[in-house]
Amino acid sequence: MFRRLLRLGLGPGLPKRGLRTRRGGFTLDWDAKVSEFKKKIECILPGKQSELLYDTSYLPPKQSDVVIVGGGILGLSVAFWLKKLESRRGAIRVLVVEQDHTEYLAVVDAPLVDLQFNPSGCLLLASEKDAATLENNVKMQRQEGAKVCLMSPEQLQNKFPWINIEGVAVASYGMEDEGWFDARSLLQGLRRKVQSMGVSLCQGEVTRFITSSNQAETSSGEQVVMRRIHKVHVKMDMSLEYQPVECAVVINAAGAWSGKIAELAGIGKGLPGTLQGTKLPVEPRKRYVHLWHCPQGPGLETPLVADINGVYFRREGLGSKYLGGCSPTEEEEPDPTNLEVDHDFFQNKVWPHLVQRVPSFKTLEVQSAWAGYYDYNTFDQNGVVGPHPLVVNMYFATGFSGRGLQHAPGIGRAVAEVVLEGQFKTIDMSPFLFTRFYVGEKLQEYSIL
Repeated sequence: MFRRLLRLGLGPGLPKRGLRTRRGGFTLDWDAKVSEFKKKIECILPGKQSELLYDTSYLPPKQSDVVIVGGGILGLSVAFWLKKLESRRGAIRVLVVEQDHTEYLAVVDAPLVDLQFNPSGCLLLASEKDAATLENNVKMQRQEGAKVCLMSPEQLQNKFPWINIEGVAVASYGMEDEGWFDARSLLQGLRRKVQSMGVSLCQGEVTRFITSSNQAETSSGEQVVMRRIHKVHVKMDMSLEYQPVECAVVINAAGAWSGKIAELAGIGKGLPGTLQGTKLPVEPRKRYVHLWHCPQGPGLETPLVADINGVYFRREGLGSKYLGGCSPTEEEEPDPTNLEVDHDFFQNKVWPHLVQRVPSFKTLEVQSAWAGYYDYNTFDQNGVVGPHPLVVNMYFATGFSGRGLQHAPGIGRAVAEVVLEGQFKTIDMSPFLFTRFYVGEKLQEYSIL
């Protein structure tokens, strides 16, 4: 009974309203308390409203025109562009659902304009085997207005005397408006921006889609089931409670877990080799990032360097610190069910290559390391953008295998355009459509870190 009184607001620890006693204590104002008690009892009786005891403000709305699954950079970018391109303010209701509270909530408070951009450039190294590909990439980048130059091994060593040019046939270097910035600042800035535009944000897990279906036939004569999502079930964190949300469009921007979200919608559940049985080939892959200190290192003019063997590094801050790592081979892939760091990986797979390329790194001391997830596209390590051919109101913004941050502004706009106007307008993203997995057309890219 005492616990029940506490729940009803009649226990100790509450503000004491009443009469002062001779010894300086308080006695309860029983008339007021009894009246308050009666009101609370009435609100839990059958047929009565119980707003006083049941707060629903943390639940997502029951209806939303668009539900975006994933509150990372890509999901928030799609939300931003949907609101930016809407015909009038408030025309589109957008809900962003994010399960990972460490990404969604525990980010530093920084304005959108303060991204701490470091314009030190990016330096990509290529061997004789990959030289032609790198040269073609630079040609295309120049045509698009990028200030990128090609460097011979001799020019490379003159520009960066701390580098060992062994095995390098050619290098590309970004000379202007190229470098890196603080991703957490961008995430926090985007969150505040989309909220100011009217986007609803919710922490929860998408556990189910309610769909309708009908039979159809493709141009090749294949019988398929066309689906449309009508409701999204959002389960609340640390609870069995869930909220069904009616919607017209679902954006799958769930990153490493977007393959799982696609399966919930029935994608890939048909016979292998058919369009119905084609899965979204995106899965979580664990990647390590290491931070080390080296007073004898390259110094303040160090760009982001991507070596021939996949090792990368860049300067971090102003105190002789550097950040970097490399992706493991398929045979060395670590267990993605946890985010524990294998410190032997740096010692055996990263450090030897660092020392070979930058001899002064021989004296480095690792200070910290952490692990995170790539939304790894096992098909061609490239992004998936646009609608699914059979689940007609699910759209993708995922699978960039660690490069989603770089492409987020353009991808967000592309997805918003195809949702609102039925086609890509600003950038033609058709090579990134889901259908390439069915027809087997890989979209390869050089120097993926």
